[in-house]
Amino acid sequence: AFFAENGGKEGIVTTDSGLQYKIVTTGEGDAPLATDTVSVHYEGRLLDGTVFDSSYARGEPAQFPVGGVIQGWVEALQLMTPGAKFELWIPSGLAYGERGSGRAIGPNEILNFDVELLEIVK
Repeated sequence: AFFAENGGKEGIVTTDSGLQYKIVTTGEGDAPLATDTVSVHYEGRLLDGTVFDSSYARGEPAQFPVGGVIQGWVEALQLMTPGAKFELWIPSGLAYGERGSGRAIGPNEILNFDVELLEIVK
């Protein structure tokens, strides 16, 4: 029900997998490949607004291989170009599914992220 309602809002794009995103800021250049490493700033929230992780709060961007994160991020990052900022809504099947993650993310949670692709690390 959440995705049906959210997907009807202006500017929200729904991919074939069910990932939803909104382009907040466009970037320039080439999108990263699954084999690339990226530098990003992000904040992850549950649908109730609870923040469970934030590179902004830590004061430094995160670096990781595109193919080494949850499937919703793998898909979204490959749609972005450096300088872009997206808001993501990730279905549980593209996130942590039935197992959840740690104490903060329960089973079958929909996750909401602000993601800013700073650069593709060479």
